[in-house]
Amino acid sequence: MAFALDEIFAYGGQLIVAAKKRVPKALGIGNNKIDHSAYIEGNTQIGKVDAFSDATATLMVGRENTKGTDRSLFIRGNTKLEGDGGTKYTLNVNGDVTIVGNTDQTGNITASGTVKAATLIGAHTSGSISGGVGGKSAGAKAFDIPHPSKEGYRLRHICVEGPESAVYYRGRTNKNTIPLPLYWKDLIDPASLTVTLTPIGAHQNIIVKRWDAENIYLQNQGALPINCFFHVFAQRIDIERLIPEYEGQSSDDYPGDNSIYSINK
Repeated sequence: MAFALDEIFAYGGQLIVAAKKRVPKALGIGNNKIDHSAYIEGNTQIGKVDAFSDATATLMVGRENTKGTDRSLFIRGNTKLEGDGGTKYTLNVNGDVTIVGNTDQTGNITASGTVKAATLIGAHTSGSISGGVGGKSAGAKAFDIPHPSKEGYRLRHICVEGPESAVYYRGRTNKNTIPLPLYWKDLIDPASLTVTLTPIGAHQNIIVKRWDAENIYLQNQGALPINCFFHVFAQRIDIERLIPEYEGQSSDDYPGDNSIYSINK
């Protein structure tokens, strides 16, 4: 059955609202027609009648305050947004955003506020962090927080930088063995390990006698017991070794795996 009312056409399971009875190519014609499809030529508004004062989009959806309607739009299924240059941004969101699941970002991220992360374990980033984390810092990674003891002040620290991917362990001991964290045996290269010892109270002539991936063994001379601070550094083996110097015009020319680093270009 088909019928036409002024500029409304319905035939073969298709609804057309247009000045002329024409069907968009995407909806098909003849044997290729998509049944129970619709085409509306011009702006369309759905929902609350006074939600918009101007025709700012081809499709405008205003939330109705009906029972159970706490959203104006609910999409179940994958969604694709493809910009056409009509505005600066393909997606412009005013308000808070919650994402449950992983995100895959290609391109730059600009944040004018504080970036908070519950955990960075296993996080891989490539590209540029031009403002640091929690504060603006050109060329360095920083955190910036309210001062813990001075009201009206803030505290900013810069991350230590060096030509390797390293971890450290520090503390105090009064024994001749420094047990390293249990996970270090699968995390660090024992050959890269370095130790700094600071005697407490008196000179004790403490030396590092030997070491492995699990323990550092100390030895001292004389009858004085061992009492010292220690600081241990070691290079990680679970990721590719850093190449500190390389030929190139930008960080994109890095000859290793760029995906494991947060880069200031």
